[in-house]
This record gives sequence, C-alpha cells and structure tokens, in this order.
Amino acid sequence: MFDIITFSSYSGTAVLFGFISFFGLWCLFRTFYELFPHLVKRIAISTLFVPSVVFWGSGILKDTIVIACLGFLTWAIKRIFIDRRLSFLAFVSIVMSVVVIFGIKKYVLICYLPVAIFWVYADNLRRIKSAVLRVLLFPLLLVITFVSGYMTIQKVGEDDKKYSLDKIAETARTTAYDIGFYTGKNAGSSYSLGELDGSFGSLISHLPAAINVSLFRPYLWEAKNPLMLLSSIEALALLVITVFLFVRGPLSFIKALGNEHVLFCLVFSLSFAFAVGVSTYNFGTLNRYKIPLIPFYLLALTMIADRSKSDKKLEVFEETE
Repeated sequence: MFDIITFSSYSGTAVLFGFISFFGLWCLFRTFYELFPHLVKRIAISTLFVPSVVFWGSGILKDTIVIACLGFLTWAIKRIFIDRRLSFLAFVSIVMSVVVIFGIKKYVLICYLPVAIFWVYADNLRRIKSAVLRVLLFPLLLVITFVSGYMTIQKVGEDDKKYSLDKIAETARTTAYDIGFYTGKNAGSSYSLGELDGSFGSLISHLPAAINVSLFRPYLWEAKNPLMLLSSIEALALLVITVFLFVRGPLSFIKALGNEHVLFCLVFSLSFAFAVGVSTYNFGTLNRYKIPLIPFYLLALTMIADRSKSDKKLEVFEETE
C-alpha cells in the first residue's frame, strides 16, 4: 500500500513506516500523559526516546507496525473503556489494530489482550466506593482474566495450530533452536537458556531466565559488535533502574503493584519478555522482537518511581508533624 504512494521508493516507504511508528508511540504517550500529567517528561522518554525502539521501530519491519498498533490499541481501549467516551475513531482503531497484529504476530495478542481486559476491569473495580465490595469482586476479576487469556489462546489456535495450547511449547522450542542454532548461528550472537523439550513444564521452568535475557541482556561482556554494545548499555540501564527502585523503597515498589496501570504495563511487558526470550535464542533477533515491551516496562518503572517519591514525601510530612 505504501509502495503505491511512494512509487516503490524504498526511502519513501521507510519514512511512512517511521511516521506510522511514531504516531502509534505518540498515542501511547498521550494515553499515560492523560493519566499522569505530572510525569510528562518521564513518560515522553519512556515512549518516544528509547534508542532501540527508535532504531528497530522505524524501519520496514513487522515490528514497526506491531508497536504502532499497540499504541493505537492502548489509546483506544483507554478512551472507550476507561474514560468512557464513545468514539468512532477509537472503535475503528481497536478493530484495525487487532486485525493487523493478528495477521502479523499472533503471539503479541496472546500476551496483550488478557492483560488489557484485566486493566479495564481493574479500573472499573477501583471506582467502586465500597472497599468490602472491591475485595469480594477481586477474585472474580482474576477468573475473568484467566478465562479471557485461555479464550484468546484458543481463538488464535483455531486459525494457526502452532499457537494452540498443546502445540505452543513445541512451537517455542522449534523457533528458538531454528533462530539460535540454524538460521542465526553464523551471526555470532546466539544464547541458550537450557534445553527445551517441547513440554509446557519445560517452557515454564525457563520463565525467570527468559525474562532476564529479554530485559537485562546482553551483558557488557557478551557484546561482540558495536550494535550489541549499545544494546548491552541499554539493558544495563534497565537493570540499574530496576534494582535502584526496588532497593530504595521495596515497600513502595510492592504497593505500586496495587495500581491497575502499573500492573497492566508490568504484566504485559514481563509476559512478552518471557515469550520472546524463550523462543529466540539470538541476541540480534531478540533486540528487534522485544521492542514492543520496552516502552511498557519503562512506563511501569516510571509509575513505580512516582509512587516511591510520593511515599518519601509523606514520610517527611509525618515526621515534621
């Protein structure tokens, strides 16, 4: 479609891809800016100025379209279901984004949709004034989330058996070994989390290592070229920020998990980190695959840091009293 407009000009098409990506990330920025206007600078950095996201999310790649659609989808869900503002544009954005992501990378929807449903229900649960009623309804919220996740996987699996529940572990193993040890073995950037035997239990056993490799690797000593070095510096920055926030205020860190916006960003980013980390086994490919999770993870850290700062101010106020 873009080639028709640009008369098959590669640079012209790349500019349009970059524009779509930026527009989607701008929608993601606006979504959380409206929720936390006092964090405008940090939200802008988290969504618009992350080096790896700018680099990998602006070329003629599937990942460019996916991250744009996630931005449109998040904005539209907030507009209709959280702000409760009926909008034809938002409705079209939801339909088009789901259709496009489903056609490009189905596993993104498997990670995103259940968490988005939880986000909507949790926000509506928070609006209930009765604390007792909120506590009573919370187990129902968890059931709805798990059921929606199961139905999402089932629906995706109907059209592509690779993503059905009984095949998803084998699909992850096949993809990881193919990228890490066959098609990508000459790239010199393979990694391994251990043996995958194609069973669901084996897949889950690699969860901590998979999340770690997606967020905090490659380590500096694993960098074998300039591009990997830049990725390792970015990964190190994420690790330092995460550890700093937890060490500075572990109680505030835990309290922040009670916020539905934090949970939405954190659960999606961690589940997506697990999905790509356990099924890639190549740093070069992983750096591209993981870009949709980076803005959401940074947004979660931004909100956690804000909660920690608020708790510190409250402690100082109480001491002065």
